[in-house]
Amino acid sequence: MNWCILIPLITGLVCAFFGYLLGRLVSGSKISAIEKEWEAKCHSLEKDLHYSNDKLSAANIEIKALSSLAKMKKETPKKTSDKTKTIKPSKKTAPKTSKPSTAFNAALAKSIFGKSIKKDDLKIIEGIGPKIAQLFHDHNIKTWKALSECSIKKCQEVLDSAGGSDYKMANPGTWPKQAKLAYEGKWKQLLSLQAKLDGGVS
Repeated sequence: MNWCILIPLITGLVCAFFGYLLGRLVSGSKISAIEKEWEAKCHSLEKDLHYSNDKLSAANIEIKALSSLAKMKKETPKKTSDKTKTIKPSKKTAPKTSKPSTAFNAALAKSIFGKSIKKDDLKIIEGIGPKIAQLFHDHNIKTWKALSECSIKKCQEVLDSAGGSDYKMANPGTWPKQAKLAYEGKWKQLLSLQAKLDGGVS
């Protein structure tokens, strides 16, 4: 027998056998490491799933609470609107009155204008003389309040109704405003306004 051939052959078989065993051991350790890694991932995913389920259930509870609260809010305005309907008629029945800020004070008017002034004397208005005052009286405009509520157009119509050339120079542009100041007892403001006027207009 040729030992020179057998020795390398036996050595090769022994090396192959040990290599096979070593390969099995290494591959087995790798597989076990991969299995452990996947087990850890699965465990982590299970935890995440439980946490998500808990959050979902909590969100459902909150949605139910909010929906019930929204229903309650929708019902309350109807009750308040019913109450306002019953209150409205009483507001309408309240009478509306317009009063001057102060009653007519002849002494105050005299102290500011330096002459006696009669209540509702239209001649106190700059631009209105005795004839125009009588003309307005004929049209049932006899008080400062009535003149203050007239429009400038209405005042002009009263003047035009007289005809003739006696009233063409009259300009009623500020008459309602002056009458309002007289009616409200604002004599200083009236005197200041009249100081700027010439025939009833500035």
